[in-house]
Amino acid sequence: MLELKSIRKSFGKIEVLSGVDLDVRSGEVHALLGENGAGKSTLMKILCGSLQPTSGTILIEGQAHEFASYDQAIAAGIGIVFQEFSLIPDLNAVENMFLARELRNRLGLLDKGAMRRRAAEIMQRLGVSIRTDVPIHRLSVAEQQFVEIAKALSLDARILILDEPTATLTPTEVEHLFKVMRELRRQGVAIIFISHHLEEIFQICDRITVLRDGEFIASCAVSEVDNDRLVEMMVGRRIDQAFPHKPASEPAAPVLLEVEQVQLKRNGPVSHFQVQAGEILGFAGLVGSGRTETVLAMLGAGPSARCKLKLNGVSQRFSGPDDALYHGIGLLPESRKEQGLITTFSILHNISLNNYVKYRRGHWFIDRKKELASTTTAMEQVGVKSQGPLARVDTLSGGNQQKVVIARWLNHQMKVLVFDEPTRGIDVGAKAEIYALMRQFTAQGNAIIMISSELPEVIGMSDRVCVFRQGGIVATLATDQINSEEIMTHATTGSSEYVE
Repeated sequence: MLELKSIRKSFGKIEVLSGVDLDVRSGEVHALLGENGAGKSTLMKILCGSLQPTSGTILIEGQAHEFASYDQAIAAGIGIVFQEFSLIPDLNAVENMFLARELRNRLGLLDKGAMRRRAAEIMQRLGVSIRTDVPIHRLSVAEQQFVEIAKALSLDARILILDEPTATLTPTEVEHLFKVMRELRRQGVAIIFISHHLEEIFQICDRITVLRDGEFIASCAVSEVDNDRLVEMMVGRRIDQAFPHKPASEPAAPVLLEVEQVQLKRNGPVSHFQVQAGEILGFAGLVGSGRTETVLAMLGAGPSARCKLKLNGVSQRFSGPDDALYHGIGLLPESRKEQGLITTFSILHNISLNNYVKYRRGHWFIDRKKELASTTTAMEQVGVKSQGPLARVDTLSGGNQQKVVIARWLNHQMKVLVFDEPTRGIDVGAKAEIYALMRQFTAQGNAIIMISSELPEVIGMSDRVCVFRQGGIVATLATDQINSEEIMTHATTGSSEYVE
């Protein structure tokens, strides 16, 4: 169905793709793997006409194509579902699916009935039931994902690119997506599947192509490799341990933060938790269970019916994130690009944010030499890979962007860090580095609250785990209790520890 031959792409003197080959067959799910910055996104942008290759050939069913725009790629049968959705929130599913190519009757008027019928046919083909007459923002993330896929199929796509489609889905929603993908595979659609979750590759994919540093490494059948071999192909080295060794628990360790009561809604559950020096406290639960909302309420960044806490044994109530920051609590938000970084700013300015008092010279001026030296040290401390502190953040891979946020808070001398989905959209090599940084931080007597939807991450990194359900904590697990069965049992059937 598709062949990419010797694709090269350079930006000035920097070559980001060095003769990459890829072939995808009709009726297969083909995984495209590689670390952040390996060239996957650049290759897909070339395939869908957003970028033009420096050299190389694109063949669809043996016929050569050159795409100067996305419209030309669509006309050739290529559809792409980006990791960040391209839907308009206030339009409904039908309006999004036919945006800029609306069906019209003989009088030139919109044929809304024909568009609704066509949308219903595509949803039936996918085997999903979604309300198509409500604004997109009222649909769940999973439903929006299926609208994106339906939109691509409405373009008669024979080649479908799915870029990190499971990043924000629950396990049940992921399984339904895989069911849809299997049906599309049966119908002869060629699917390119990009994911950092290697266990998903073995569940759904037929073949694999691996890129590293812009170069083609290998293509093979899924049955020919195991997880360790895949990781080695992607990062160029063996990663002996997915997670750092957990230190022995210290029962006498001081409590840095104790949330005595937090209630998100009136008549809702009232939760309690504490974080000790030197530990990682995991927050687990299904999407929408109240994990992030509880942290935001604690920081004064979200609504709550009540919130009572102690910091280092002293009663405290934060008026907002800036107040929490002043008292030594930093947040690495779930959405790095929207809430954690100003991506058009340099690395230097992102790390310096919230901390310019440290570089003040006199009353009005900033000591730029001191700022640059401090930023460079912070970058080295966390291992940011870039062209230097003046490089823009939007030129970095996802893993390096996350490291910039970590560097900011380390530069700020935080005592408690909240990591919300710390490795979402990050490759396996960068994950290992971030896990090591987290353990280094707690080894210095600090503490971390880690919110994660990935069970292996929760189990592998947490010293204790608070399980959330329906807006409150239903269980706190430690030692041998921290396993997938125990966590999921409480997350799906647990009742609150106490309700007032």
